[in-house]
Formats: sequence, C-alpha cells, structure tokens
Amino acid sequence: MTTFQASTGRHCHNAVSPLHTAVYFAPERQDELAGLGLERGAMSYYAGRAAPLGAVGAGAVTATFYNFNHEHVKRYIPAAWTVTTPEAVLAALLRGVDGMLRRQLGQEVLASKEMAEAAGLALRATEACHREARPLYAAHAGLPVPEEPHLALWHAATLLREHRGDGHLAALAIAGLSGIEALVLHNATGTAPTSALFMRTRGWSAQQWDTSRDQLRERGLLDEAGDLTQGGTALRGETEVLTDRLDAAPYDHLGPAATARLTELAGSFSTALRAAGAFPAVHFGKG
Repeated sequence: MTTFQASTGRHCHNAVSPLHTAVYFAPERQDELAGLGLERGAMSYYAGRAAPLGAVGAGAVTATFYNFNHEHVKRYIPAAWTVTTPEAVLAALLRGVDGMLRRQLGQEVLASKEMAEAAGLALRATEACHREARPLYAAHAGLPVPEEPHLALWHAATLLREHRGDGHLAALAIAGLSGIEALVLHNATGTAPTSALFMRTRGWSAQQWDTSRDQLRERGLLDEAGDLTQGGTALRGETEVLTDRLDAAPYDHLGPAATARLTELAGSFSTALRAAGAFPAVHFGKG
C-alpha cells in the first residue's frame, strides 16, 4: 500500500470507528447489561467487550485490552461470568446498539439506501482482515452478521476497529510503551479522552499516572508541562505509520474509490452521532 493509500485507510478508519465506539457512552448499553445483573460501569464494560472471547479470565482481558490495570480487571473478571453468560451479553449488546442508533440517528436514516450501502462496503472491507495475532478481531469475526443494515454496519465497524486495534497494540509494544504510558502519551495530544476518564475506566491511580508521565519525560517524549516533545510526536507518528501498514489489507481489498465512498458515508453518520451528543465533550481533552 502506498503512503497515500495508507493515509486514506486511516482516514476511513477514523470515519467508521465512531459508529462502534458511540455505544460505550450510550445509556441503552448500560441498561441492557444491567438487566442481566451486571454492575454498571467497569463490570459491564469488561464483560461486554470480552464476551466474543467467551468466559475468559482476567489475564486474557488484560492482554487483549492492553492499557487496563490488571488489578482493576481482576475485580470484575471472571466474576461477571458468575452473573451471566457471554451469549446473553452479546444479545443484550446488540439490543443496546439497536436502541442507541434508533434514538440518535432516527428510523429514516436507518432505513436509507445509504445505510445499506455503507454496511455493504464495510462488510466487503472486512473480507480481507486477518485473524493471525489479532485475538479481539478474530473473536468478533466468529459472530454472525446481523440482518438489519444499521446493525450490520455496527458489526462491520467493530471488526474494522478491532482489526486495526490489535495491530496498533503490536505497534505500541514495538515502541516500548506500556499500557498506561500509551494512555498518557495519547492524552497529551489534547484530542483523547481526559486523564480523569482514562484513570477511572482503566483503573489507574493518580500516582501511577504521574509516575508514567515522569517516565515519559525521562525518555524525552513529554516536556515539563506534560506536552508532547518533538520526539514524542515522532514516536506517535511512527506507531501510526506501522499501524497503517498492519491494517492495509481491508482498504487495499476495497480499493480507493470504494474506500472513499465508505469514508463519506460513515463520516456523515458519525457526524450525526456527534451532533446527537453521542460523545459528551466533558470526557475529552487533556484535563
């Protein structure tokens, strides 16, 4: 894949990914999982995202999620599987996604020919995804494709996100970044979730966060104010380029014209989700 095509693939990913990630902020997701007896918050998150892997233990979750505190994971996994089953969680999640998209996009958008077209393009892109060394992608790839176009698009967006995500974790490991260091460096861009949200949802303490920030300063990746240095910006750029290479197959398979069309369609839906408040601004920024 050429540099131009790689950046095009990344641009498409950035348009498609919010269609998946919006569900983490949706009350419908929390309500459906709470209905199974899962605690709202961390337990629901871990069970919901890990469910395609089966009733795995904390070690598998920590390994595949990468930037979560293992001690935090152990509080909720495998305890979640004594409350409900992965199969029940997967069914509840799909109900939550359906409710979220109906509320935020509306029936007219869900029934549109553009929605069906986007679902078809995204699913076609997933045909070239690789299972090797991609545990979260491979687990999701084993799930059935929903029949309704808006749910099929969400499913495909999930596959594309986890495919790129698994590759990105390999790039972070090559860069020598621990899970929490990757979070601190990402937060320093000012475009990521806040440090408070990262610490609360990933189970890191303020002391652990400060220690990691100091370690990144020692490596010359952050300055005294906690902002990215030239070296930090360069390292982040290198990890993204490597991630692009590892994630090239879906967009090579789709081709430039279809990739651009998927970017256009998914981007319009993601913009509509943002306008509907799917991503509360309070959760984003360096604070």
